[in-house]
Amino acid sequence: MNSQVLKQIELPIEGMTCAACAIRIEKNLNKLPSVQAAVNFANERARVHYDDTQIESDQLVNAIEKAGFHITPQSIQLQIGKMTCAACGGQIEKVLQQLPGVKTATVNVATEIATIHFIPGLITVDHLINAVMQTGYDASPISETSRSEEKNRRLAAYHAERRMFWISAALTLPLVLQMGAMFSGNGMDMDVLPRWVQWLLATPVQFWIGRRFYIGGWHALRGGGANMDVLVALGTSMAYFFSAVVTLFALNQHVYFEASAAIITLVLLGKLMEARAKGKTSEAIEALIRLQPKTARIERDGEILEVPASSLQVNDLFIVRPGENLPVDGVVIEGMSSVNESMLTGESLPVSKQAGAAVYAATLNQQGLLKCRATSVGADTQLAAIIHLVEEAQGSKAPIQRMADSISGIFVPIVVAISILTLGMTWWLVGNFVPALINAVAVLVIACPCALGLATPTAIMVGTGRGAQIGVLVKNAAALEHAEKIQVVIVDKTGTLTEGKPEVTDIVPAESVTTHDLLQIAANLEQGSEHPLARAVLESARKMTISPQSIHDFSAIAGRGVTARMQDSEYLLGSPRFLSERNINMDHKQIALLQAEGKTVIGVAIISDSRSEILGYLAIADRLRDTSIQAVKKLQSMGIEVVMLTGDNAATADAIAKRTGITTYRAEVLPEDKASEVMRMKANGKFTGMVGDGINDAPALAAADVSFAIGAGSDVAIEAADITLIRNDLMSVADAISLSRATLSKIRQNLFFAFVYNTLGIPLAAVGLLNPVIAGAAMAMSSVSVVSNSLLLKRWQANR
Repeated sequence: MNSQVLKQIELPIEGMTCAACAIRIEKNLNKLPSVQAAVNFANERARVHYDDTQIESDQLVNAIEKAGFHITPQSIQLQIGKMTCAACGGQIEKVLQQLPGVKTATVNVATEIATIHFIPGLITVDHLINAVMQTGYDASPISETSRSEEKNRRLAAYHAERRMFWISAALTLPLVLQMGAMFSGNGMDMDVLPRWVQWLLATPVQFWIGRRFYIGGWHALRGGGANMDVLVALGTSMAYFFSAVVTLFALNQHVYFEASAAIITLVLLGKLMEARAKGKTSEAIEALIRLQPKTARIERDGEILEVPASSLQVNDLFIVRPGENLPVDGVVIEGMSSVNESMLTGESLPVSKQAGAAVYAATLNQQGLLKCRATSVGADTQLAAIIHLVEEAQGSKAPIQRMADSISGIFVPIVVAISILTLGMTWWLVGNFVPALINAVAVLVIACPCALGLATPTAIMVGTGRGAQIGVLVKNAAALEHAEKIQVVIVDKTGTLTEGKPEVTDIVPAESVTTHDLLQIAANLEQGSEHPLARAVLESARKMTISPQSIHDFSAIAGRGVTARMQDSEYLLGSPRFLSERNINMDHKQIALLQAEGKTVIGVAIISDSRSEILGYLAIADRLRDTSIQAVKKLQSMGIEVVMLTGDNAATADAIAKRTGITTYRAEVLPEDKASEVMRMKANGKFTGMVGDGINDAPALAAADVSFAIGAGSDVAIEAADITLIRNDLMSVADAISLSRATLSKIRQNLFFAFVYNTLGIPLAAVGLLNPVIAGAAMAMSSVSVVSNSLLLKRWQANR
């Protein structure tokens, strides 16, 4: 085999734990024909030589996955230029998805951004860009620098387009006056302007101002598709060339230079208005970006220096004065102040900060001087993560858009066919070519798929942006669409209904045990655990200056309790049920009294050769969030059933359920059983949402139709759920569902308008009830009206 003819690629592989893994992958790859593979365990990459005429790249990926490993797709966003309508986006998507290694590619016509998920190694970013450019469009990767450059480019392009419009309007105005005179009763054959003057005015509009339509139409046809440019170019060219022939040969026919010129001018006007309106759909994310300060004050060698915020490194010390925005995420080491975090959470009340408190980039320091240590910088800050998530959501497609995309893909050819049919039928019925031509032109001009293509993405952009402003981060457009369908919301108790900061309220030792000894044993058993109840026990021990002592043979039973040995005895700590299963006799009356107060009771017991008995009980309470009762009522008023799942005992669960107004709950549910409960709800035909902390409830969150992760400071689980709620507030779930309903309402209104517009417009144009100029104006305004309707979502307010 001649290695020179083989293609070489490198694939990053995840999941390898030892050299044997690398050998297994090599073995699977080398079984394929023409493949020579070497896997480097150290850098976790596979270098593969293969004959691409004998084997597809997807087979290489499948061989790696068959061995039990995977290649995580990378994602990139490209700024696309020269798009004119939804058909352009569909054409670009088609080209990208045909490339080897591309998993998915979606193009948002409103933002002019392509989001591509691809297998690194099988294709490069340069190949993606070249593929887009070969279809006749511009493409460039999006970065912080390119985002600013793109904004400047769009602004410059907008001003250039505006100049072209005014030139076009100046050339078209005399022609429109000519048309006005024609309709004023002075006769159809009267020309206010000589025809050669009309020809001189219309020609630069047609071929200079309107050359973009010819160029765009040519690129679309060459790429195997058709778009708005094709319709405008065809329609105006028919009117222009017919009029030119009449003028050239001095025929006794009316000329329609005013129609071709006016259509182009009105389309330009519509595009200007559309561009201006579309710019407003991204104001929310631009506002977030603007919040990031450009400079920061850092302390180095005892001096305060002002440096670019982008140069900060983790563990740098930085100073924030009153009235300044924080440059990066960090932790306060000196000072006290109040910080306005509304730009992240939507909560207007300032948050008190002191030593040890977490602070976040772009939040506003209101009062005191803060000295902080940087913990996350650049793309790792919470603000950067939010911006990225919003951009991803705005670039994704909602399922409801699939129908519009399918129609847009075949719309232009159908319209051209209808136009040709209109020309033939009208000419045959009327016996006159002129009205037949005018009707055909009107059909071409009125039937633009732009409104259809903008109906969904503009509403998604405004909706997700508005959500980010109130602390509701939507992972993708599908999640925003599905949230409105929710019939049941399942909530975890600890950390969702409650604050997730339980405290030991009662220590009840047995007669032969002191309070100190009981807490000492409990702390020994709970040391090292991150469970909220364990942290409550350890904090109570710390307040009594009790330090945990060493244990051995430790064992944890998820959702039940723990066991360990100290000296020659085995100790147990866990729920009353856990202890009962091990034949420990308990005071059930005492337990019931504590549980009736909504407290969680854990018992501590000893098992040895000489005795097997209870040592005492700890009662732990977790305060309800201030808004939990209001949130449950709000969800119920929206027609949504609220179900509580908890690993706690039935008595405590009943007390919490009664206080919050929840009628359906399940107690003593193990973490792995929560997912089963979600599946049971779904099996009953109920569209189910799950609310949890995004970590312990991961299986249940994954099983739900829509999952909500409640954020918790710097540990906010942005990637854990479909929708992340930055505020530790169940009301945000109601806000998210309400926002979803409002957004989907706008989408349906937009789609209805777009469909009705074309459904009514095409027949009216075909039978001669729409002048081509009026058709052009209507087409231009249809897109503007759809975008404007979406922008009304900016007025949406959470109903508290």
